[in-house]
Amino acid sequence: MSKLKIVFLGTPEIACGFLKDISAAGHDVLGVISQPDKAKGRGLKVCCPPVKGTADRLCLKTYQPSSDAELKDALERLKPDLCVVVAYGRIIKEDALRAARIGFVNVHFSLLPKYRGAAPVQWTLINGETRTGVTVFWLDSGLDTGPVCAESVVSIEPHDNAQSLFARLEVEGSGLLQGALENIARGEIVKKPQLGLPSYAPRLTLEHAWLDFSLSAKKNHDRVRGLSCGPRARFLAAACSKNIVVQVLKAELIPEPPSMFGNADCGCISAIERGKGFFIKCSGSSLFVEEVQPEGKKPQKAFDFLNGLRLKPGDALALPAPGHKS
Repeated sequence: MSKLKIVFLGTPEIACGFLKDISAAGHDVLGVISQPDKAKGRGLKVCCPPVKGTADRLCLKTYQPSSDAELKDALERLKPDLCVVVAYGRIIKEDALRAARIGFVNVHFSLLPKYRGAAPVQWTLINGETRTGVTVFWLDSGLDTGPVCAESVVSIEPHDNAQSLFARLEVEGSGLLQGALENIARGEIVKKPQLGLPSYAPRLTLEHAWLDFSLSAKKNHDRVRGLSCGPRARFLAAACSKNIVVQVLKAELIPEPPSMFGNADCGCISAIERGKGFFIKCSGSSLFVEEVQPEGKKPQKAFDFLNGLRLKPGDALALPAPGHKS
């Protein structure tokens, strides 16, 4: 089987394993393209993207174009057979797409056309889906609209959050991509149209992070699961004569113990499990909160947080969310 001359485009940690596997498979990686370095943290220290660090360790030449024109120029100079894109973070314009002889394949973490866009894994969980998958597809000028090269279905487990689902999709996606590259190297070019109604997974903002306890416990639990990689799910609490933002790091859907406060208003504490956490009333049932992080403080057990506020079952905890997008 002939080897492909490949340019890899990716930026975050999840793309690193794909780059390693492509290099280990013996393909000729002409170069790696990633986003420019960015200042991070309170000290605004300039950090390189994870993919650049991986490329350096693999002794691969890295390019970090800061504009569409620079990206197009780098691709035209490299002259690849094929470009492989995994979470690059920039829309690639049509003139740049013509720089690869065979084209561009993109690894997307959903079953297209469902959840086109920037945050498919997170929105899949937020919306309570029970199955998802990975799609390797050919890039065109639209937003995740190109024909499908290969796809694989992955079940979503009730305990999955964004971290665990990303990890399983990365393993599944890497194997799927390797098979697709082997077929392409043999000249077997598969391009199947996307079938079904499209849906979209926009980039997440803080507005999406607010829990809404007037909704069901399941809907709030799904939001906690989907936002576990950030921005973390959160609610506004009245505490110590001021309102504070409380991030929910871990929550569960478990049976609520018998309580005289089961009919409390939404946002009230309906029961407490000593040493563990508390139940907060939602529409029709309650959500068990196990770990939180109040603003300006470190993560802590939900019981310790509640104990510090000296709250008890029946007390109101969560205020109406200042904003909520579903």
